[in-house]
Order: sequence, then C-alpha cells, then structure tokens
Amino acid sequence: MTSTPETPAAAPFSRIKIRAGALVFCGDDVALIRRDRADSTHYTPPGGNVEHGEDLDAALARELAEELDLDVDQAEGGDLMWVVDQRVTRPGPTPPPRKLHLIYRLHITPELRATLAETELDEQPDGSHETGVIEWIDYRKTAELPIFPPIGPALAALPDPRTAVTNAALEAVTDDNYTWVV
Repeated sequence: MTSTPETPAAAPFSRIKIRAGALVFCGDDVALIRRDRADSTHYTPPGGNVEHGEDLDAALARELAEELDLDVDQAEGGDLMWVVDQRVTRPGPTPPPRKLHLIYRLHITPELRATLAETELDEQPDGSHETGVIEWIDYRKTAELPIFPPIGPALAALPDPRTAVTNAALEAVTDDNYTWVV
C-alpha cells in the first residue's frame, strides 16, 4: 500500500487478526502441519484466520475441516487451552498485524485418525499452494521443534494431554524474543 495524504500507511500492529487453531490429540500424539521451505522447516497447529464476522467455533470447525478433513462433532473436547499474543515484525510488503492465536484442544480416536488427511494445501497470496504434511508427533517431543506460535515447550511440559491448564495466556511473541524465519 502506498501512502498518500488521504491514505496514510498503516503502522505495524495497528490491525488485529485472530487465528483459531487446535491441538488435536490421538492418545499421546498431536497433529502438527509441517511446512518445508527452501531454507527452513516449521510446524503449526492446524487452524487459520477467523474471517470477518465469523463465529470462533465456526472458524475452528471450518479450518479443521479444510486442513484435516476433521468434523469437530466427531471429536471430544474443544476447550480453549492457550492464547498467544503475537507482535512480531515479519518480512513482506504489508505492515504486520497483531495476531491473537486461540489454541483449542480436541481428542480423537485412532479410528477417526485413520480417516484424516495426510497433507494440506495452503493457498498463497499469488494463488499458488504450499503443501503441508500432517505429522502425528508425541507431544512430549515438541519442546525443541520449530513450532509457530512457539508453544512447543508448554506443550511438552504437560503431564498428560488432558491436563487442565490453569493459565491460558502464554508468553507474548515479540521482536524481543522471536526472529521471523523467511
């Protein structure tokens, strides 16, 4: 966006986006989407941006259906587990938004897991697609994984996948504690 006297350029973090995602557990394994890029590999919990005016539960159900082929009505749980406040400068032509990651928790059976997607196509701004691989990883082994938002240490520290979380606010992700990988 080019700024003019009539349309000043947006400042970093001047808009807020909400991302609804889920940690989908099958026993001790959790579903994460692995994205391989030329210079890096990173993981994300399944989920995506909440659309304007969209209900949070509807957004989560839509994203899990799109990415995992999961009907949330077949899963157990759905409680809000963590909130991560993201204020990180990222590469790109537009000012970075402040993003709130709402991370829910679901549990599924091995039978349901066997029916879920193994890959996910993420549409890019240019209309192309990036392929993500759905990996089921023992949650206790996530502390050192490059997961965004960086929830690996908190996830790995859970005594059990069903352990109640007493504080939903994880540490904010800022330019002081996170460097965006291109």
